[in-house]
Amino acid sequence: MTEKTRYSDAELEDFRKLVEEKLEIARNEYNELRSYVSNADGNDISDTSPTFKTLEEGASTLSKEEHGQLAQRQMKFIQHLEAALVRIENKTYGICRETGKLIPKERLRAVPHATLTVEAKSAKK
Repeated sequence: MTEKTRYSDAELEDFRKLVEEKLEIARNEYNELRSYVSNADGNDISDTSPTFKTLEEGASTLSKEEHGQLAQRQMKFIQHLEAALVRIENKTYGICRETGKLIPKERLRAVPHATLTVEAKSAKK
């Protein structure tokens, strides 16, 4: 029996559903992070009593910076998931970009935007 060179259309459709579910969750989390950073709810120390100390303002700034970094990481994750959808459409999803072998389904379920097999990723280190 010859080795599979790509996933079947039915398998790709299953992966599409998985990626779309993860994408929806990621976009919701990204929007929550963005609203916190942009202070969309207006619940910040600037609209309260001036008795807040500099330390508390610093903690608020640090928290916003951390949320900003999380939002950036989430956007990168969203972009990777969107690229995975393109690969599904092109029927190249699940093919290692280094070795050309199929990435195991278990890995794709855990990391749906993976483009390398574990072996290829380990070899890059």
